Amino acid sequence: MSRFLLACGGTGGHLSPGIALAEELVSRGNDTLLLVSTKKVDERLGSKYPNLRFEKLAGRGLSLHPARLPGFLASQVRGFAQARAIVREYLPDFIVGFGGFTTAVVAFAGRLGGVPVALHEANRVPGRAIRLAGHFARRVYLPPGVKSRSLSTSVVRHCGLPVRREFVRTSRVRARVELGLDPNRRTLAVLGGSQGATALNKWAGSSLTALARAGIQMVVVTGPGKASEARRVETPGPDGASVLAVFMPFCDDMPRLLSAADLAVSRAGAGTIAELVRMRVPAILIPYPTAADDHQRVNARYFEQQGGGFAVDQDFIGDLSREVIEVMGNEWLLQQFRNNLQRLDREDPAAFIADDLERLIRT
Repeated sequence: MSRFLLACGGTGGHLSPGIALAEELVSRGNDTLLLVSTKKVDERLGSKYPNLRFEKLAGRGLSLHPARLPGFLASQVRGFAQARAIVREYLPDFIVGFGGFTTAVVAFAGRLGGVPVALHEANRVPGRAIRLAGHFARRVYLPPGVKSRSLSTSVVRHCGLPVRREFVRTSRVRARVELGLDPNRRTLAVLGGSQGATALNKWAGSSLTALARAGIQMVVVTGPGKASEARRVETPGPDGASVLAVFMPFCDDMPRLLSAADLAVSRAGAGTIAELVRMRVPAILIPYPTAADDHQRVNARYFEQQGGGFAVDQDFIGDLSREVIEVMGNEWLLQQFRNNLQRLDREDPAAFIADDLERLIRT
């Protein structure tokens, strides 16, 4: 049995692949400890996995604003001290970082403790964790086709993002019934990522009438803090019956929601894209325009090039309803998108990484 320390806190996009890899490693008889942030999104998602061990690590996201920079630096110092203590007590055989503000301090703590470090980059533009710690990592996992001049080719391996085992597609009709939706209506999922997206929420609210007239029901995951509570809105449809739109701050069962959906309108975070691919849900991606290094735009462009859907700039979101209605009414096009998504999902990233880590430990 080997011990793995997984640094994966801060957002659902960092924590979800950490959980997926932990599931794979534990299934092989290994021991894992996941280091997460103190944010509620980590606590809520982690609570679904009582068989896994989590420990909170101090830290907050990078901010160069003069008023917030001292707090960020102080939190990193506290987080590094915690990480050093955890490394000494847990004695991991390998540390794996999935990005976010928890990764760098844990990677450096591991480096000082003589523990080998592996890093996983989910986005198609390598982030700060890779730039800071990649030069001493034993292994760096990058998305297929992504290269980094600063990394030796002997260190890099290419694979996708691990997806949690619960992401298995079920009957579309049954999923809609279980969500309280009309089983016979086309269904749109609007996803702003684990933090939510105000622009997508506003678009969904302003598009209720147009979508309802086209007979399209909608589920909008608004994000924590973006809505006070879940609500259901009924709007007259083309056949005289009402068409439902559900707004919820957080979705505790994304596999069910994605099973119910014909199409998604979504931000272009790597974690969400990986789940869309696994669940074969075509998407219109709206990249977050101020994402670090503009990585969401690059993610969305690759998704579009691979035939999983379309990418639309947020500046043109006003025309999105028409495009959604056209795509939802074209079953042939939706099926082509699904076929392309199936092609993209031929590997098991969690198994690939677990195999590689176990091989590195043996050598």
